[in-house]
Amino acid sequence: MIDLTGGSALITGGAGGIGRAVTQRLITAGASVVIADIDTNAPAVAAQLGAGYIRADVSRPADLDAAVAAAEARGPLRFAHLNAGISSIVSLDDVDEALYRRALGVNLDGVFWGIRAALPAMRRAGGGAIVATSSLAGLVPQPADVIYSATKAAVIALVRALGPPLRAGGVRLNCICPGFADTPMVPSALRDAGFPLLTAHEVADAVLRVAGSDDDSQAYILQPGRELTAYRFPGVPGARAPDSTRSAVVPDVPWIQR
Repeated sequence: MIDLTGGSALITGGAGGIGRAVTQRLITAGASVVIADIDTNAPAVAAQLGAGYIRADVSRPADLDAAVAAAEARGPLRFAHLNAGISSIVSLDDVDEALYRRALGVNLDGVFWGIRAALPAMRRAGGGAIVATSSLAGLVPQPADVIYSATKAAVIALVRALGPPLRAGGVRLNCICPGFADTPMVPSALRDAGFPLLTAHEVADAVLRVAGSDDDSQAYILQPGRELTAYRFPGVPGARAPDSTRSAVVPDVPWIQR
């Protein structure tokens, strides 16, 4: 587990399921944790676990800035679990703009702006770790929820693209891709059919293993009865520099260097 002695952690979507389990693990280990959530039960959950709470809509950058500030007020921010997510299991014909924008706002924007908000605080802390919750659906498309699959695939691409430059600044960025977990988001039909499900605590343990590892830019797969494994992406020819002897190097994005 990542060492948070004297530091703090921020968990988005921390009131239920995986986020709550991660929070519980960290609190038990003596960490100072802030839950960022819009669930009406979140204040009670935070109080029960002994965590701080801030209401935050992760699709709003200002809310994530406030959440990071709340965590940093408890100690140097050394860990962020960008976990908030929603599903949208409806037919393609029933997808409207509001549903589509909300899914992208929570599942993808919440990760991007969460990273953006956490970086300055983690640099002030001398480094840290960020783990985003993606999904196996981001690697194995899920026809029952195409928007969810698309956003989770985007999270994986974001982690792989941002991981190397962030590592250079002392921040390790990875994501975890669990299969179906026994949380309120899992379709009841799967549970009723006896489909093998991960427990929230199994996922939480994996999240904290990833956070405590020395890896970056990785997508870790977790399935019931199997070891946590870094997914090995097939080699794809990359862009080449004009002299064709080396890979092209894209200049750093300015905000990464902030």
